[in-house]
Amino acid sequence: MTKVRQSTDNDFPLVDRRGRSATVLRILLLALVLVAAAIAFVYFKDSLENEIVLGILGVLAMLGIFFLVSSVIGFIEVMPQSQSDGMARRFLSSHPEGTLITDTKGRLVYANATYCQMTGATRATDIQSLEQLLSRDRESTEALYRLINGLREGRDGYEEFRLLKPLSQSAVSQPGPRWFRLKARLLKEVNGQDLYVFQIADITAEREDQERFFRELQNAIDYLDHAPAGFFAAGRKGDIVYLNATLSEWLGIDLAQFSPGSLNVSDIVAGEGMALIESVQPHAGSNRTEMLDLDMRRVNGQSMPARLVHQVTAARDGAPGETRTLVLMRPKGQENAESSSAMRFTRFFNNTPMAIASLDGEGRILRTNAPFLKLFSGVVSRDDIDSAVAFETVLHDNEKAKLAQAMSAAKDRQGDIPPFDSRHPKDETRHFRFYVNAVIDQNDEAPEEVAIVYAIEVTEQKALETQMAQTQKMNAVGTLAGGIAHDFNNVLTAILLSSDHLLLQARPADASFADLMEIKRNANRAAVLVRQLLAFSRKQTMRPAVLNLTDVIGDLRMLVDRLISGTNVKLEVDYGRDLWPVKTDLSQFEQVMINLCVNARDAMPQGGKIKVTTRNLPAAEVAAFGKSELPAEDMVMVEVADNGTGIPPEIMDKIFEPFFTTKEVGKGTGLGLSMVYGIVKQSGGFIYPESEVGKGTAFRILLPRHIVEPVQPVPVVPGEEGRTTAAAAVAVKPEAKDEPLDLTGKSAVVLLVEDEEAVRRGGKRMLETRGYTVYEAGSGTEALEVMEELEGKVDIVVSDVVMPEMDGPSLLRELRKSYPDLKFIFVSGYAEDAFAKNLPAEAKFGFLPKPFSLKQLAVAVREMLDSED
Repeated sequence: MTKVRQSTDNDFPLVDRRGRSATVLRILLLALVLVAAAIAFVYFKDSLENEIVLGILGVLAMLGIFFLVSSVIGFIEVMPQSQSDGMARRFLSSHPEGTLITDTKGRLVYANATYCQMTGATRATDIQSLEQLLSRDRESTEALYRLINGLREGRDGYEEFRLLKPLSQSAVSQPGPRWFRLKARLLKEVNGQDLYVFQIADITAEREDQERFFRELQNAIDYLDHAPAGFFAAGRKGDIVYLNATLSEWLGIDLAQFSPGSLNVSDIVAGEGMALIESVQPHAGSNRTEMLDLDMRRVNGQSMPARLVHQVTAARDGAPGETRTLVLMRPKGQENAESSSAMRFTRFFNNTPMAIASLDGEGRILRTNAPFLKLFSGVVSRDDIDSAVAFETVLHDNEKAKLAQAMSAAKDRQGDIPPFDSRHPKDETRHFRFYVNAVIDQNDEAPEEVAIVYAIEVTEQKALETQMAQTQKMNAVGTLAGGIAHDFNNVLTAILLSSDHLLLQARPADASFADLMEIKRNANRAAVLVRQLLAFSRKQTMRPAVLNLTDVIGDLRMLVDRLISGTNVKLEVDYGRDLWPVKTDLSQFEQVMINLCVNARDAMPQGGKIKVTTRNLPAAEVAAFGKSELPAEDMVMVEVADNGTGIPPEIMDKIFEPFFTTKEVGKGTGLGLSMVYGIVKQSGGFIYPESEVGKGTAFRILLPRHIVEPVQPVPVVPGEEGRTTAAAAVAVKPEAKDEPLDLTGKSAVVLLVEDEEAVRRGGKRMLETRGYTVYEAGSGTEALEVMEELEGKVDIVVSDVVMPEMDGPSLLRELRKSYPDLKFIFVSGYAEDAFAKNLPAEAKFGFLPKPFSLKQLAVAVREMLDSED
């Protein structure tokens, strides 16, 4: 039904439509019951006894009397009246915002008095929907459309829009454009029906207040921007959120390009001024303001002297909060000489590259500069210095006695007080050096001043010293290992040659044949250990080739999977994209990878994961490693990481030493990582281990990027096709060719030069069995004498490299003077690069690495003789 109120009654809504379906149902139900009862009496009148009829009528009479009495007292209502609370209805109707309620189809359900006043409606028929009111303006129509769509999706919302004239001319005293805020929300009835509630308010006065406040704020900002002092505000992390125009002009910052957070305080403070700023630390929940003299940094890098009034706000938990800073720059010529010199001294004092502190006779700190606060920021604060904290606070406990000695000398006004070193009291990896100077003439400003202490951090210097000592130690051990390997090579060569000679004379059925084979097999095993020693000493024979590590590691993956099979260790490989080529020995690099993977497997007895990662490292990333020995060039990194037991820090410096192992006796030779170290170094690379006990170890190998240069065709000179130079020496391959090679000597004359008698004797005997004519010499000088006796009638010279009196390279140079076409083979346990650099670039020779067998020696001599001159 519809209730129409008089327009003069402002306490009630003009329109209030609510359904009465429940009342109608009650009336119909009562009528139905009465009709049914009458029909029942008429139908059963003959079959019912009088007593039953009288009983039923009595009961109905009692029910009727009860119903009448209950209706009179209000216990039962046949047509209940509305129970709406009058106060709530008055509140909604008199609400300052116009309220309109419609159903989902836009039909009007409720409109309060304020809505009617705003729209000028005096009767129910005058009320217009929002679509009708706002359809004349595009902005308001779009706002209403967005709100209705939001209600259909179950979302409340609001919109603000501007109309060129009021909703009703009679509703406002001042005509003209008006601002409105329209709210929309979804209302669910008890019966589940959805209703749309719209509230519209005239916010013109509110908008005018906002615009007035904004103009006042703009004026205040303009006053602050053009104040004769600089100002900036920063957040908790030092990010500048506001910068006035004066300071931006001083620093050369373009305000058009500035955005909050794009600059940090450290970007505009020069030198060690940040240490002074960070030293201002208020107590929890309070503010602290300090005046600081420091240099600020302009955009062009120039320094600007300034005085800062710096205020810091601390949170309740004591964490530093926002800061506000006033920047004062004194114009030239307007300060007196005394204040100017004091300010210059303060700037000089705070910008020195070393930490400075003045002490009294008791060793307490009187004042410090900015670098001191920065250097010992975690040990002493500005408050500690203000309370005269003892200087020994910044020293390690073991070094405090040295300070006492220095202070005693300072009190005695000694001129030369030796400096002393100390570790950081909280971080023993950091080292400092302290210089103590006695104050000879105290002044009135600090009469208690006894000593001036200068401190510099020498952590990097200490690290370099340690690294240099370790490098010298490794080089010394490498030299020793190389010498031992050289001597072992001679012994093994003699054993191999003798065993080959005996095997030639023995038959497989002989009782001694198995023993001879065992001797040769163990000699070969010893040769492997010697190669590992040579790898550590970086004097082994290398055959570098240009490699793609993606292909190399891909080929090795199957082998590593077999090595870790039967364990709970999994292998994961992360291949870098477009890896640069590197140049190294393929077989030796494979040994490096296998050794590292096996060590990683052994470090995870309960299982784990081995991760091999490869990637390119541009020169900029290489520099970020912070290793002074690393050149600033492109590198390729190979990382082998595990999540095993880790390496304790106390043995980290020893892991590359030969024969050092943490494995059980019989399970390791201690040469694995030393071989890895030597191969990587001989390849021109670097290796860096990182480990944490209980979390795992990672070995990072950095190999230099190889730039492949286009090969220029070289004209072939007749007679030079088979010759090699020192830069590219012929490495004699011990493997047999596809076709059997004739290894007979054919009476060729060989001069064998070897200082080790067993090797010389064995080699002579073996070559003679092949049909060679062999002359022997125990040194280079003896070889020259033999050549003179033979008048140069020698087809080939086989010479050791390291010999007394005259070594192999010197012998080559001397012989080539008289016999330039003489063929020459060097035999050595060292790599050819170790001695080839001492030969002329055009020197041609062959090379056979020790230890070698009879067949390898015969093949080397035969191939050199058969090569074209």
